[in-house]
Amino acid sequence: MLSTFEVDGIPAVAAKRAGPLSAGLVFRVGRADETLATAGITHLVEHLALHRVGLGEHHYGGATGPDHTYFEMEGSESDVVSFLAGVCAALGDLPMDRLETEKSILRTEESRRGGTGLLFRHRYGAQGYGLSDYLELGVPQLGPAEVAHWARTWFTRENAALWVAGENVPAGLRLPLPSGVHRPVPPRPAASVTTPAYFTHGEGSVGFSALVRRGVAAQVFANVLERELFRALRQEGGYSYQATTSYQARGDHFAEVLGVADALPDTQAAVVGGVIDVLAQVKIGRIDPRDVETVRSQAESALYGADADVARLPDHAARLLSGAPLLSTEERIAELRAVGFEQVQAVAAEACASVLLRVPHGRSADWAGYAEISRFSPSAIAGNRFPAENTHLVVGPEGCSVETPEGVSTVRFTECAAMLAWPDGARRLIGTDGRSVHIEPTLVTGLTPALIATIDAAVGPHRTVPQTVRQPQEIPVSASAAAAPAKRASKVLFITAAVFGVVALLATAGMAMDPPEDASGWVGAGVLWLFAGLWVFLAVKRRRVRTALA
Repeated sequence: MLSTFEVDGIPAVAAKRAGPLSAGLVFRVGRADETLATAGITHLVEHLALHRVGLGEHHYGGATGPDHTYFEMEGSESDVVSFLAGVCAALGDLPMDRLETEKSILRTEESRRGGTGLLFRHRYGAQGYGLSDYLELGVPQLGPAEVAHWARTWFTRENAALWVAGENVPAGLRLPLPSGVHRPVPPRPAASVTTPAYFTHGEGSVGFSALVRRGVAAQVFANVLERELFRALRQEGGYSYQATTSYQARGDHFAEVLGVADALPDTQAAVVGGVIDVLAQVKIGRIDPRDVETVRSQAESALYGADADVARLPDHAARLLSGAPLLSTEERIAELRAVGFEQVQAVAAEACASVLLRVPHGRSADWAGYAEISRFSPSAIAGNRFPAENTHLVVGPEGCSVETPEGVSTVRFTECAAMLAWPDGARRLIGTDGRSVHIEPTLVTGLTPALIATIDAAVGPHRTVPQTVRQPQEIPVSASAAAAPAKRASKVLFITAAVFGVVALLATAGMAMDPPEDASGWVGAGVLWLFAGLWVFLAVKRRRVRTALA
């Protein structure tokens, strides 16, 4: 049974269970609230807030999601009370002496983290829920003032909820959070693609995402779809080892149904076709009613478990934050039983209309009516054109473009999510649509430091992400610049050959007019001609090699 109450003005939900006490705080803030230039700041706050907890005999931890951040602990009453109070206190006074160390830990954690295979990035771009597919670019440059301000803004009493699982709510529980305002879930950014669509990425799997309104029927559909995929790709086709789906609810009343099926190189075409066929079948209602009944029964059985309510407490706390009602086990069972074939079919139609498909390189899905997502922008901006190798950089008052033989990439200053800036003058502008413009001054003719400064001013410091100094070998050079040392070397060789040739010619002419008494003079002249010929040979050979490489 669920019960609701308040602690220090913070809404709370509790469920009774025997055994150790567990409790947690949920804050309405996550990756989707950040910008690309500050990506990772919520995760950094979470790490700093947990640092002072130290080592203990009980489990505790934290997690940063797309639109919520979680802290939780399991242990004795006194340990839980101390943990929650400590986290709240730390959020108001983060240990900034630990800042650089936690940044390093985040980079290590990031190197081990998987992703959705760019599905969110292609659907939403470099903003909102699309940031889950980007590195935490903002972490290295974040300073104490920015991190503390983020904590004061988002980790407040009005933006938090508590959950407790145990025999009783522990006595003496206090949550000393600062006052603030409730932060609603960020608006869902407009999809940057028209679906159904596909893109190519990677080699070893086929993936997809579908956007649906969250609810019990959508959860049932996700599991029914998994059964259909497993049956077609594993049991019948024998193409895949893994064919699974997942349901990821969000705070904006929508959810993502994600699917993945692995494939060997010689089965990729079959897996792509199999996934598309299954999606097409469920779209037109070819769903086995027995699968619906099986999934519904399995979900209902899980709700009868002793800790069914306890397992959902973090979600209940998030619902308290959104103002959504908390459903009892009986109400959830009634919801499940009301889901029939027609409801699942309606979700299937909604999902298939929003499918974004990821296929391995070299494969396509246009034959099935999926539009390929273009890597390029519709057009270039108006401005000054600067030639580079096989491309042109365009810089204008509205933004920057790179024109290549394959297409154009444009980032407008008003739609720039972040700009990476290197000390040597290189810049990479990343647009909110996910497209980017990379500028290397060493490759662009006529690009001056003053023009780079103009770009910097148009983007502004709040969207600029400074990068570390690059080693000389990391800075690209143009073909003409790379060839300059070879040209100089060839020139030196020819000059040296000419000097030896002139000296040999003069010596030979002198001996011809006044022959020497012995042969040593002729031998010396022969040696000079030999050296002159050797230098000519080396110069010609180097020129031919340079011409072949060019």
